[in-house]
Amino acid sequence: MMIGDGTEDEEKWLAAGIAGLQQNAFYMHRALDSNNLRDALKYSAQMLSELRTSKLSPHKYYELYMRAFDELRKLEMFFKEETRRGCSVIDLYELVQHAGNILPRLYLLCTVGSVYIKSKEAPAKDVLKDLVEMCRGIQHPVRGLFLRSYLSQVSRDKLPDIGSEYEGDADTVVDAVEFVIQNFTEMNKLWVRMQHQGPAREKEKREKERSELRDLVGKNLHVLGQIEGVDLDMYKDSVLPRVLEQVVNCKDELAQFYLMDCIIQVFPDDYHLQTLDVLLGACPQLQASVDIKTVLSQLMERLANYAASSSEVLPEFLQVEAFSKLSNAIGKVIEAQPDMPIIGVVTLYSSLLKFSLHVHPDRLDYADQVLGACVKKLSGKGKIEDSKATKQIVALLSAPLEKYNDIVTALKLSNYPRVMEYLDNATNKVMATVIIQSIMKNKTQISTVDKVEALFELIKGLIKDLDGTVDDELDEDDFKEEQNSVARLIQMLYNDDPEEMFKIICTVRKHILAGGAKRLVFTVPPLVFSSLKLVRQLQGREENPFGDEESTTPKKIFQLLNQTIEALISVPAPELALRLYLQCAEGANDSDLEPVAYEFFTQAYILYEEEISDSKAQVTAIHLIIGTLQRMHIFGVENRDTLTHKATGYSAKLLKKPDQCRAVYACSHLFWVCDQENMKDGERVLICLKRALRIANAAQQMSSATRGSTGSVTLFVEILNKYLYFYEKGNSQITSSSIQSLIELITTEMQSESTTSDPATDAFFASTLRYIQFQKQKGGAVGEKYECIKVEL
Repeated sequence: MMIGDGTEDEEKWLAAGIAGLQQNAFYMHRALDSNNLRDALKYSAQMLSELRTSKLSPHKYYELYMRAFDELRKLEMFFKEETRRGCSVIDLYELVQHAGNILPRLYLLCTVGSVYIKSKEAPAKDVLKDLVEMCRGIQHPVRGLFLRSYLSQVSRDKLPDIGSEYEGDADTVVDAVEFVIQNFTEMNKLWVRMQHQGPAREKEKREKERSELRDLVGKNLHVLGQIEGVDLDMYKDSVLPRVLEQVVNCKDELAQFYLMDCIIQVFPDDYHLQTLDVLLGACPQLQASVDIKTVLSQLMERLANYAASSSEVLPEFLQVEAFSKLSNAIGKVIEAQPDMPIIGVVTLYSSLLKFSLHVHPDRLDYADQVLGACVKKLSGKGKIEDSKATKQIVALLSAPLEKYNDIVTALKLSNYPRVMEYLDNATNKVMATVIIQSIMKNKTQISTVDKVEALFELIKGLIKDLDGTVDDELDEDDFKEEQNSVARLIQMLYNDDPEEMFKIICTVRKHILAGGAKRLVFTVPPLVFSSLKLVRQLQGREENPFGDEESTTPKKIFQLLNQTIEALISVPAPELALRLYLQCAEGANDSDLEPVAYEFFTQAYILYEEEISDSKAQVTAIHLIIGTLQRMHIFGVENRDTLTHKATGYSAKLLKKPDQCRAVYACSHLFWVCDQENMKDGERVLICLKRALRIANAAQQMSSATRGSTGSVTLFVEILNKYLYFYEKGNSQITSSSIQSLIELITTEMQSESTTSDPATDAFFASTLRYIQFQKQKGGAVGEKYECIKVEL
């Protein structure tokens, strides 16, 4: 019955082959045990006949081969014993040649040949030459490959190498190399021939099978790399040219890629360096479909690691002009393959750049040359949209940052921004983020206008909408993260020289104002704070009496800030703008610029009146205004009264009564500033507190009318604490009797049935009473002051 195709059938063939092999191996062992040489040879030949099958895939054939290999090891041991017992190894060598089939005969011949070489009855080179020639008798690709692999395996420790026990005359190494290269050549031919056997529809299957067999061929190159006698001259003049000749002439994509990779991996780095011309010369001759970018990248990576291993080898790189040769070779490869995809081009230049940065870190011109060559190849391609290619461009542009840990060095590369222009908008942002992260990580200081200008040109993808970008495409969280990184970057820009720093601020302002309203809420605040930092830096300096218009002054900075914060109103972001106006007012206060400070307060008040309508935002804003105004010392009486009057007016007009109350009692601090005697008006403090009490009382009445209970007395306890504060600070208008009355009022209210119980308020009041008791127990002036206030704990 015919056995059909398929995995199941193949398993049957393999099982049948193994069964036949094991049966003959059993009889062979019996013959070996009884020292019956003739039967041993007969059954070993029958056992090896199982390897003549053509029905198994390489993977299954390997299983069968390995079982035969194990049996051949035992047979070899028997042959060794026979020679020790007086059997002539030459006769044995002749005897096995009488096997009926050529494949078993050659396996037996290789096995006896191994014993023959060990006996040293004939020069190793003669036996090896005989064996490698006779193996030509098998031209079936799979059977031939495994046979020659067996020959390579049994002979690898018996090559006539320098220092080997099988070393012969002066040309001994040449013979060893000749044997390995001849075996390699024949194996490669068999391997390539596999591709052209069978129907075209099974091409993929054949490629997979060939891929499984590649190590059999590659082992020969490993053996070559381990021959001690192969010095640089022999490698340069004989080994490499012959191996490359086979690689180029086989015209097979799979073989060329794998063997080039083998050459790079198995031979020493210094050999590669000294034979760059020869190795690189073969690259343009390879098939266009060969993944040459990976081959060259691996070569450059090995050479870069070699350079990093010791500083002593660096002169070798200069001597052989490695960078120039690699650069020229890449150019030729790209020319020879006009259809090479963009990712291939970029990967090659990325590897060359990494090589240059590792081997010649001091030669920025080399790095710029690589980037320039890349730009030249990309020109006319437009924005690159292939994600793999853009990823490689990011790797290319990241390499200088990782090497120098300094964006300032990268900014010296004139072609750096030109490469970035080929990135699509999304990847441009990724690269901009990488640049900012590098600056943050290495705490790089960007300290000149030119560098800032160049840097902002690189990160323009983050600071403004690029052509074709739609805001809606971006995730909100991603956008915030991007803009926060820009904000952190702005804080990193610094120069000790005020003039230069002011120019930097102006440059940053120009870029961020062009970034669109959506970004301003993130980028304006850090610019404002950087500017205020410069203002503080200038405070200790005397102004030029001759009034040089070009010099940087706080006044000039504040003018710039006023215009910058105005931009936030269009966003709109009135709450943020108000906060920044108040910060600038404090800066102007510290710089003794009353008109400037007053102007910033005016702007804040206008925003409050015209733009802030949300009640919660109003409460926050009024407390910010009161807090800032309380810290101002620059204002004259008139200006201060105007601003204070406005603040108290705003406080009384808040929507909710509790908010009104808290804002009004906060205003009391505007009339009593401890460290300034001219700002202590006890009467007006008392007016604020009494007004707060009235509002608190009104709040209770409203609560009673709407909810049926007067609610909590929290506001009264808060006002009591304000009374105590000013009482302690020596405000004569706040008397112990008024405090006593307030305590009694709170106590009464808390005991009232209409008051809502609130544990937090109870605890707050109890804590306040304990504080009074504590002050009474202090004794001295403080104790005396509190003595007349009676508390019941």
